[in-house]
Amino acid sequence: MRFLATFRLFVLSSCLFALLSTADIRPLESRADEAAPAKDDDPFSKGEREHWAYLPIANPKIPEFRDESDRRWILNPVDAFILQQLKTNQLRPTQRASRRTLARRLFFDLTGLPPTPHDIDEFVNDPRPAAAAFERLVDRLLPSPHYGERWGQHWLDVVRFAETEGFEYDRHHAYAWQFRDYVIRSFNDDKPIDQFVREQLAGDEIGDADAVVHTNLKPSSESKEIELFAAVGFHRLGPVRRNAGNSDVAFSRNEVLTEMTDIIGSAFLGLTIGCARCHDHKYDAIRQKDYYRLQAFLAATHEYDLPLVDSKTAAKWEARTKSVNEEIAKLREALNSATGEAETRLRKQLTDAKSRIPGSLPSIFSVRNDAKKRTVIHLLIRGEESQKGERLGMQTLSVLLPDTVSDMPPDTSFPKTILANWVADAGNPLTARVFVNRVWQYHFGQGLVSTPNDFGTNGQPPSHPELLDYLASEFVRHDWNIKWLHRLILTSNTYQQSSRSTLAAAALKADPDNQRLWRFNRRRLQAEEVRDAMLAVSGKLNRKRFGKSVIVPVEQELVDLLYNPSQWEVTPDSRNHARRTIYLLAKRNLRLPFMEVFDQPDLQTSCGRRIASTHSPQALELLNGSLSNALADAFAKRLRQEAGTSRSAQIDLAFQLAAGRPATQIEVQFSSKFLEKNSLREFALAMFNLNAFIYVD
Repeated sequence: MRFLATFRLFVLSSCLFALLSTADIRPLESRADEAAPAKDDDPFSKGEREHWAYLPIANPKIPEFRDESDRRWILNPVDAFILQQLKTNQLRPTQRASRRTLARRLFFDLTGLPPTPHDIDEFVNDPRPAAAAFERLVDRLLPSPHYGERWGQHWLDVVRFAETEGFEYDRHHAYAWQFRDYVIRSFNDDKPIDQFVREQLAGDEIGDADAVVHTNLKPSSESKEIELFAAVGFHRLGPVRRNAGNSDVAFSRNEVLTEMTDIIGSAFLGLTIGCARCHDHKYDAIRQKDYYRLQAFLAATHEYDLPLVDSKTAAKWEARTKSVNEEIAKLREALNSATGEAETRLRKQLTDAKSRIPGSLPSIFSVRNDAKKRTVIHLLIRGEESQKGERLGMQTLSVLLPDTVSDMPPDTSFPKTILANWVADAGNPLTARVFVNRVWQYHFGQGLVSTPNDFGTNGQPPSHPELLDYLASEFVRHDWNIKWLHRLILTSNTYQQSSRSTLAAAALKADPDNQRLWRFNRRRLQAEEVRDAMLAVSGKLNRKRFGKSVIVPVEQELVDLLYNPSQWEVTPDSRNHARRTIYLLAKRNLRLPFMEVFDQPDLQTSCGRRIASTHSPQALELLNGSLSNALADAFAKRLRQEAGTSRSAQIDLAFQLAAGRPATQIEVQFSSKFLEKNSLREFALAMFNLNAFIYVD
């Protein structure tokens, strides 16, 4: 009885704490003012209308300073806004990082690969002043073909790119890699981001399908038309629950539309639009009607593999596929009532029939509008497809519109183009802010808005609101040019600060999370960077780009857990196993253990910001894993070939390759003692476990 009484008291206390912690404890007058309608007939309150993310992007004045030392520190407007906040909080920026540190930082930031000793020496010995030399290095790396591989991975995280559907069957999409290649090429080509947005949302409406279909073009072709249809594969990247292989039943169709709608909010608008699927958003000015009005733009959109073979070949393939699928359907129906030997026989026949399903035709992983299959959009009560409410048409977020705007009819032409033009419009207060915030986050480890997928009231407000708007307005003014944005951020003194500060104790007390950026944030390499860096320093990296994804060997027990283990068909040419990680198959139901342990996203939902955990399985993977041990062998072989038999030369080269610097005196001593008792292979393995390898200052 005493236990029950204590338990009830605990539950009651927890509930009261939850209520108090979520309660609005501002003065009553303040809440009343915020809740008051903006005007008599406005369905939104003044506070909803004036939420910072919904207001037009401002063009703030660049701060000016009288102190000569302040003016010397400022290299561009980014520094002025940062310094203003630092001085307001009685903080000072730290010293400039060394050239070696900056070279390694920039190479990983822009290419995801470590610099070679030659790269570092060239920068260290550049006679230009420090800022000019660094600007030259930035200009050298931005055109690198590896830039798109690094920055493409960031976008693939956001759109939860995978080449399989997830859930039980986790069916593979044979040509989903085309979307990955489209993203990499777009970043390498410096494609304007507003165009990048439009192509992903409405590429099928912008492009000419008749110019592509049955052309016998290769799926990997760089044709502009193929690019547009590959881009709109964006709408197919979400998990798909197949009901006995049928995605068109009402329940599954509703889930598909939900995935398509939610990701537009997360990726492009930085809003948790999905929270309005079942009811009005609990925090943001997004009504349930808004959710389904946005969904209406996608009502006619259906998955489509645009064939790249001649019509005769396509017809033969379709007839054969239809025949086998009909056979499978009959066998499944017969299995429902079969028992004993009959069931065993039917299951064997079913397995045989599945093996005869024709392989995928060369095609483009895409979507198209099908007016005959257009879904009638209703407000769904509690988000349930079976409980249809009011029928709705297309419209963008009402909080950003005048009250008099009516829904567009369901048969409006080019619906996704209308949606794309609204999302990518310079007047949209969200999109440019969201993109510049993402770029800032990937450079500094934390965005100006620390919740990159949530610019709503439940997310964090910007730490530097004027800087965010300055970057967004200038980004648009410079034609949405992302490399211009990189150059502005990277050539600032803010970016070139050291991660160590002589005033760290006082600064940590005033700003423990470094929100004001009084120093640079040290970071651990992401999963792809760790693997790619190990391949690079060991001399095994295969730099081949684009094309069909690679399937590498994994433990058989993991493969056996798949619904269909035959899906994991290892790429025969082992040279491809050493390609960059972005080219490995992205399968939802089987993540590589090495990648998972270093916090690779699960590919189920949009990942706006990766976590960076620290735990013992990471060290175990680096010490005992098959990948790290195989590459340690290769690294040791490289050290022997390039440094000869000299122990000191081997140690020096190992540190130059893995850490981007010479070994310190104490590191030389410890390494020499280690090599007296251990092999060069074990020394190479130890190098992969150094903080100097795993972390970037």
